[in-house]
Amino acid sequence: MLQTPSGGAGHGAAATDRLMSIGTVLNVLRDEFPEVTISKIRFLESEGLVEPRRTPSGYRKFSVEDVERLGHVLRMQRDHYLPLKVIREYLDAMARGEAVSLPLVGRQRDGEAVPEVPETPTAARIGRAELLAAAEIGEQELQEWESYGLIAPLPDGAYDAEAVTVATLVAELGRFGIEPRHLRVMKAAADREAGLVDQVVAPLRRHRNPQTRAHAEARTKELAGLTVKLHAALVKTALGVRLP
Repeated sequence: MLQTPSGGAGHGAAATDRLMSIGTVLNVLRDEFPEVTISKIRFLESEGLVEPRRTPSGYRKFSVEDVERLGHVLRMQRDHYLPLKVIREYLDAMARGEAVSLPLVGRQRDGEAVPEVPETPTAARIGRAELLAAAEIGEQELQEWESYGLIAPLPDGAYDAEAVTVATLVAELGRFGIEPRHLRVMKAAADREAGLVDQVVAPLRRHRNPQTRAHAEARTKELAGLTVKLHAALVKTALGVRLP
């Protein structure tokens, strides 16, 4: 259950006192979803899954209900591999008070048997226009980043939702004078790390048993998280700095 900040001292507090900035929402969500980013929240907003209020100056303000809704979305993606279109349908049904039964997929808890899963879990995807809007970048920038291999479309021309995070981070690094050509070494390192993870889980993915293949997906996520943490720690050590 998401724990949101207290909304005020009494019932007479204004509704705006209980609204949260996107930074506060990020901190709340990260208790359960450590990998969530501001870019991810913005993307989910662009997809219409949450509609925060806006201050006159344009800043987002989220209600407790908005945060709970974001939690539902992230949980459905993480635990059930549902695409955003299906998640929206579930949320609409929940808002109407209808009973919702989510599909069970490959997560093993406390020794329970792993349910059968679809052959290929569906990942969230976005179109090119949605990527440009969510990352707040232009067509020329995206083309340049694609030329350096930092972002690549899927075979059907769409993009993985994680492309929004990549694009946002590349743009932020650009403010410090770090150009896309400088980031090729980071892309090469990421590819090598991904290759190492693939070597470990490849035998599980090739297994005929769907439960074993589901275990491969969970193991991939676990290993990916560990490699990201190790990479971050090594960079901090190399720079001799302490970061939050």
